[in-house]
Amino acid sequence: MNDNDQSQNKASSIQVITRAAKVLRTLREHPKGLSLTQISKEVDLARSTVQRIVAALEQENLVAAASANSGFRLGPEIARLAGAVHSDLREELRPFLIQLSNMINETVDLSILDNGKVLFVDQIIAAHPLQATSQPGASFPLHCTANGKAILASLPITDVENLLPKELKRYTDKTITNRDELLKELETVHKDGVAFSREEHIEGICAVGAVVVDRLGNRSAVSIPLPSTRFYGNEEKLVSALHNTCQNINRHLE
Repeated sequence: MNDNDQSQNKASSIQVITRAAKVLRTLREHPKGLSLTQISKEVDLARSTVQRIVAALEQENLVAAASANSGFRLGPEIARLAGAVHSDLREELRPFLIQLSNMINETVDLSILDNGKVLFVDQIIAAHPLQATSQPGASFPLHCTANGKAILASLPITDVENLLPKELKRYTDKTITNRDELLKELETVHKDGVAFSREEHIEGICAVGAVVVDRLGNRSAVSIPLPSTRFYGNEEKLVSALHNTCQNINRHLE
């Protein structure tokens, strides 16, 4: 094989990887899944090319069938690969979370966007007999949680539209189930840099959350969940502490 052939093979391999990455990124933005035709339109490639790429990715569990009918979504191997990244992120951000928890004497969570939900990846538990805790690995809806709304507000509106279900499930009497009302609140969250959940997911539990961005542009949410009895009247104190912590984290991650 001459040098010209080697260069062509190398260029072809790089092109395949680039195209596969485009497919994976597209599916990341559509957690409910896309058909091969829809993927081909999104990535501007022939359907036959997309079919070959998806078949190879499916063999490696990087994509999986979205339903029994048709379509594909990100596969389980993506979550395992992401877990390794999240593990590093947890270790890097944990000192900041501990400092925030000690400062306000409340539980602090770290979460990420995962398959259309907010996934808890770390938690610092405060020493209170009455507290709000969620095991790392648990996932909650985006539209009625502080960390979920904080992440949504940091995304382009087209991504938000794709992530939100057609009907917003009601969890309590205070859950926002009107999409237009939620989008209006997300505009405020984007402007203020902080999101609230006032007993919208679980009665008696409130939270405040904000987004931090790592060196690769990945978003995570730091949030403070607590019983409503300790939340109302203390919002300003919680927001100030959270803002300062997230600013410190963002500077650290620059």
